[in-house]
Amino acid sequence: MFFYLSKLFWFVMQPINLIGLTALAGIMLAIVGWRRLSIFFSSIAFLVLAIGAWTSTGAMMLHPLEDRFSRPDPAPAGIAGIIVLGGGFEGGVNLVRGGYELNASGDRFVEAAVLARRYPEARVVVTGGTGSMMLEGEGDGDTAPRLLTALGVEPGRLVLENKSRNTYENAVFTREIVKPQAGETWLLVTSAFHMPRSVGLFRKAGFDVVPWPADYRTAGNEYFGPAQDNVSDSLQNLTVGLREWIGLLAYWLSGRIDSPLPGPAD
Repeated sequence: MFFYLSKLFWFVMQPINLIGLTALAGIMLAIVGWRRLSIFFSSIAFLVLAIGAWTSTGAMMLHPLEDRFSRPDPAPAGIAGIIVLGGGFEGGVNLVRGGYELNASGDRFVEAAVLARRYPEARVVVTGGTGSMMLEGEGDGDTAPRLLTALGVEPGRLVLENKSRNTYENAVFTREIVKPQAGETWLLVTSAFHMPRSVGLFRKAGFDVVPWPADYRTAGNEYFGPAQDNVSDSLQNLTVGLREWIGLLAYWLSGRIDSPLPGPAD
């Protein structure tokens, strides 16, 4: 139920959908003659667009998420495995074309391949099924072997989990599959903005991981004011930041993580 409610809620709250829905409401209200309500909903649509596309609000929302964890320095001398969270492939395209097309989060898999070369004895765990209720696509756990083997990772090193639909299931299912032992070091690779929620969920699942953030969306030196990026990326930053903060709050209130913003000292 949590999965379906979260998807429905996000469908409404996603900025581009919120703009469209409120603009449509404004048009419909204008047609029936409810002028004040029409202006109200139209104003909401414009305000969301203006904040998302023309200001740095999205980048500012991402800063505390991306800065929460950093890669260990020095890097571990040896590790048991590398866990890379799904979400980096164009599942709909790959299901039809059979390739390994990457999306904006594809850096996760590039970084995992780099780490696999650095740690040639480590297992490489890919966790991620299909997390969409409406769009048909191939899960990252099914697509990843084609990319990683093409980049030189031996197939025998891969551990694939292709049933999970969200990060909570990523953590639970991965622990069940790999059964980490005391004293082992496992690296967790995901987007930097997604790392606080991911680490919190893995900790809650009883799987202690070492964060290895990738896929940074901001330079970290943006300031609040007019957008310092193109309008589409600025709106995307707002979408990503809003989704992640809502996810953190929802997972904390539901007891799936122990802190609203998990950090290194938690």
